[in-house]
Amino acid sequence: MKVFKFGGASVNSTERIQQVGAILKSYHGEQLLIVISAMGKTTNALEKVVEAFYDNKKEEALRLFEAIKQSHLTTAKYLLVKTYNPALEQLSNFFTEVEWLLHDKPVQGFDYYYDQVVCIGELLSTVIVSAYLNEIGFTNHWIDVRDIIRTDDNFRDANIDWFYSSNKVENVVLPLLKEHNVIVTQGFIGSTDENESTTLGREGSDYTAAVFANLLNAEGQYIWKDVEGVMNADPKLFPDAQLMSELNYDEVIEMAYYGAQVIHPKTIKPLQNKGIPLYVKCFLNKDLPGTVIHSKQLKGLPPIVVLKENQALIQLHSKDFSFVGEKPVADLYQLLADTKIKPNLMQTGAVTIQVCLDNQTEKIEKLALAAASIFEVQVEKGLTMLTIRHYNEELLQKMIAGRSVELMQRTPSTVQVVLK
Repeated sequence: MKVFKFGGASVNSTERIQQVGAILKSYHGEQLLIVISAMGKTTNALEKVVEAFYDNKKEEALRLFEAIKQSHLTTAKYLLVKTYNPALEQLSNFFTEVEWLLHDKPVQGFDYYYDQVVCIGELLSTVIVSAYLNEIGFTNHWIDVRDIIRTDDNFRDANIDWFYSSNKVENVVLPLLKEHNVIVTQGFIGSTDENESTTLGREGSDYTAAVFANLLNAEGQYIWKDVEGVMNADPKLFPDAQLMSELNYDEVIEMAYYGAQVIHPKTIKPLQNKGIPLYVKCFLNKDLPGTVIHSKQLKGLPPIVVLKENQALIQLHSKDFSFVGEKPVADLYQLLADTKIKPNLMQTGAVTIQVCLDNQTEKIEKLALAAASIFEVQVEKGLTMLTIRHYNEELLQKMIAGRSVELMQRTPSTVQVVLK
């Protein structure tokens, strides 16, 4: 059996959903588990709903959510005829789930409400796509992934309970696959043992698909994207980006760690553990070869460029000019764990530590406030982090020309630069 994942760009219009149907029909008769993301920019729109709700702007939150509702209803009306009424009933239940929450007042942390609202995007898109596939004769069975993937309550970056989830896959998903042959479900989301919705981190649908591939011992995981395959740079920023037809697991993990948006950082490990190949295929032309990711060692890869915008650099200076030794470094790591911050780059000097991280204002303020008891703290925002794997000096100098270098760190294979 195969695990397919279609991202938001693959289902962001009626035409693209029809294209999903055309791709899947070419796999007719095969056993498939299909993971689908929220449509287009729905997740971003739902984030704005959460922000308004958490700021006690109930009417604005409801207005923003109404626009999301109408967008999905319009899509359903264009696509569905025979399956419209049962799909509408499902959609209405999920709309109510969010509206009920939005009429309340926030009494828990932002991350909790984020997960309860944002998870709806995946549920809405899969209801519509599943109904459309049934409409065109590609029979499938829809399931709510929250009934299968159990997580802890680390909202917005939940950890999967592999033992529980594995049992659910064995006792629920496998029998359904044998009965229906094709299952449509959601990526990115799960639930706690108290049935509270959780998310697995942004772009977590790839990871969900990998978890299913691992637990189902799939012959392969296929990610369908609107690019030819994995490129050595973002083609939107670098028009001369090259397709890499083959990569190994280690290389992709490195790329993901440094911020490449092609594959979610957690995706590779479940596949690597069982030697399951990952295929990145072109949604716009299914016949293109794409990229295969496996365990083979490769040589001669081109430079791989990753740019991360909206970065912040925290400068931590020892208060008494004493060396930054084991104790303050250990304290800093504890603060990072407490604030759930994953640094993108750290560098330690004699009396300073520099930490580059995503510019998440609320978390940075918490970290800076807590660190102020140990260090003198300065925060600089509006920065860019450049990472080049397999770099050469000519390319590096070209990329940093005209920019102020705030921090640079390099190894023989990788260079990272924080730029102003």
